[in-house]
Amino acid sequence: MLVVDLHCAHGHHFEGWFASADDLSSQKERGLLTCPVCGDHDVTRRPSAPHLNTSGLKERVPTPFRGTSQAASSSVPSTGAVASAGSARPVHDSLPAEAQEAMAALQALYLKAVRHVVENTEDVGERFVEEVRSIHHGDAPERAIRGQATPEERAELAEEGIDILSMPLPDALKGPLQ
Repeated sequence: MLVVDLHCAHGHHFEGWFASADDLSSQKERGLLTCPVCGDHDVTRRPSAPHLNTSGLKERVPTPFRGTSQAASSSVPSTGAVASAGSARPVHDSLPAEAQEAMAALQALYLKAVRHVVENTEDVGERFVEEVRSIHHGDAPERAIRGQATPEERAELAEEGIDILSMPLPDALKGPLQ
């Protein structure tokens, strides 16, 4: 099992688990490796320290990791890799530690909100605009739905008095949740 630190071009840091280094390379080449936060395919491996067995040390060495255990509670499967986007890792290395922790906490909260929406709505896909109009006019049963709409379609719905919420959904969360 190979566990690596990854990051996307937008600065989101996450962890990936792979069967081997070849599996990591294969998934990257096939475009299966994506950021669980923004869906970016420009994902690169970060340097990471190997596991060191320090159980024989007499004095315990404090770790520099300053995360919160609450934020690290969930993981998202991402096309064969397990991406732990909720872990409190620095999002932008140039920010102060407090800002890094706040960014990581916000990222974890965003993913929690997106997961809640996915779990509690019906995906109607490209039929979203027609379905939301049908619900609004009483032609379809009222229920929570999600789907795709262009910016123009969203503007038309707003003009008709139909309120919707736009929420980017990372590709990793579009599949089955585990």
